[in-house]
Amino acid sequence: MMVVETSSPFLTSLVAGGTAGLVVDVTVYPLDTLKTRLQGKEGFRLLGGFNNLFKGIGPVVVGSVPHAALFFCTYDSVKALSEKMSLKGSDTLVHMGAASLGEVVACVVGVPVEVVKQRRQVSNMSSGKIVQRIWNGEGGRGFYRGYLSTLSREVPFSLIQMPLWELFKEEWSRVVERNLRSEESAVCGSMGGVVAAVITNPLDVVKTRIMLAEGEMGPRQVLRNICQEEGPGSLFAGVVPRTVWIAVGGLIFFGVYEEVKLVF
Repeated sequence: MMVVETSSPFLTSLVAGGTAGLVVDVTVYPLDTLKTRLQGKEGFRLLGGFNNLFKGIGPVVVGSVPHAALFFCTYDSVKALSEKMSLKGSDTLVHMGAASLGEVVACVVGVPVEVVKQRRQVSNMSSGKIVQRIWNGEGGRGFYRGYLSTLSREVPFSLIQMPLWELFKEEWSRVVERNLRSEESAVCGSMGGVVAAVITNPLDVVKTRIMLAEGEMGPRQVLRNICQEEGPGSLFAGVVPRTVWIAVGGLIFFGVYEEVKLVF
């Protein structure tokens, strides 16, 4: 009987990351919709309240697999490369660098999906009409509205979450003196995500306002407008659903990721 060779690490990261991304994005999508509507300038009720919480999920289904797959392919590849080159230094710095580069690559797909998704969440236009309107009004660059502000949120988020995930796994494994199971790794990822979610929420609010705006607005202008017109407290709008979304999503995401990796 012929034994099938295990898949390459790159393919494992591709499949595991893509699967985890799709499962978690669909599962916790209503919380993401609530978060977006709470952060919008027009107010929660005017932007849809608790109605149609799965509005805009189409672009997410299309984009979540390549987005998450690109992140983990990059993240795991950088980690593997650092081990192969026997780079000396803190593991935390390696994880931070891998996470940052992973977000830069993944956002090439993630930002256009996010722009269409968030506009769909707060309007009655179909995703197709939103895409057409962006293309006719702003061209291809319109799909990358808020790219830098998204990176300014995603990179710090991953700089916090991923090293904490790795650290919590390492410490937990040391205590129990064995490799962690998938669900235990998922708890570690969820805890890291909660910390990162609270710290980076102001960046998420700024990113959301830029993506929902019809005209050109820079991060500094948006930040200044929020603080002057609504007060600094508005920078933490949507922090509860966002934190719950990331906590639950982290459990699912890292759990599915680790389980799929076992299959390969």
